[in-house]
Amino acid sequence: MEIVQYSDDFKGQVLSLILTIQQQEYGLNITAGDQPDLSSVTDFYIRPGGNFWLALVDGKVVGTVALLNLNKKYFALRKMFVMTEYRGAHYGVGVALLQSAERWALAQGASSIYLGTTERFLAAHRFYRKNNYQEVAVAELPPAFPVMAVDKLFFRKDLG
Repeated sequence: MEIVQYSDDFKGQVLSLILTIQQQEYGLNITAGDQPDLSSVTDFYIRPGGNFWLALVDGKVVGTVALLNLNKKYFALRKMFVMTEYRGAHYGVGVALLQSAERWALAQGASSIYLGTTERFLAAHRFYRKNNYQEVAVAELPPAFPVMAVDKLFFRKDLG
């Protein structure tokens, strides 16, 4: 497995991975059209000072994670998805993606990473807590944090 920065060469695989998890695994009524960030990853995440990473196994996208720049001090963790068969400590895909994003944010001078998630992603909640993310109230989010309609739980990790 390798962690690489996003390239449009993987655009179709990224969209397929994320939609499969959202729609088939979690039964969310969400489409590609509901997620315009996925049609222009570079413009949405990278150019405004964030980043987007892929976990690849034999050239195949098995995981994603993004950081959206909120104000250089704070980032929003977005699009954290790992293919079902690559989850868990055995492969370490989720941890590798998360640590890549955290190291990068710290190098940018960020102090905290925030995230929002649906109540349905119970395994994700455990994963974030295990990786030292603390649950926070919506009132504690930075003003620029993009609250999605499906987001009901919010977490923060202070870096450094």
